[in-house]
Amino acid sequence: MAQLGLAALLVVVGAYTFYDATTLRIGFGDPVGPRVFPYVIGAVTVALGLLLVLATLRGSVPEAEGGEDVDLRQPADWVTVAKLVGVLLFTVLTISFVGWALSGAILFVGSAWALGSRTLVRDVIVGLVLSVASWYFFHEGLGVILPAGILDGVL
Repeated sequence: MAQLGLAALLVVVGAYTFYDATTLRIGFGDPVGPRVFPYVIGAVTVALGLLLVLATLRGSVPEAEGGEDVDLRQPADWVTVAKLVGVLLFTVLTISFVGWALSGAILFVGSAWALGSRTLVRDVIVGLVLSVASWYFFHEGLGVILPAGILDGVL
């Protein structure tokens, strides 16, 4: 039943993606337009959902993994989850003011800290490199404007 539920979810998400693509406004003189990728993603998602229904009805059921390394008797680490939620909320609340380059770096450093990393200098360097590189990739490569925040004019 879980597989059929997942298949139904895939079909619904794919159909909504396909429908939502029809509401996009297309520019004058743009032969491809912004609808192509959502149409493709929606159609593929619906097709995968239907294939999953077919496979499930034919009796294809996944096997339980025998080599799992998780001790199910241990309780969940809610402190780590709370730290990750806090870092994510901080990022959401400050991204428009601080900007993606710094906010993304803080997100990386905070997530690494919450998951147990104790190499702060390396985490800060990697976080800054990844967030600034992703900002430039989106801004220059894709034309998607991410907020520059307090670094406006520097980036």
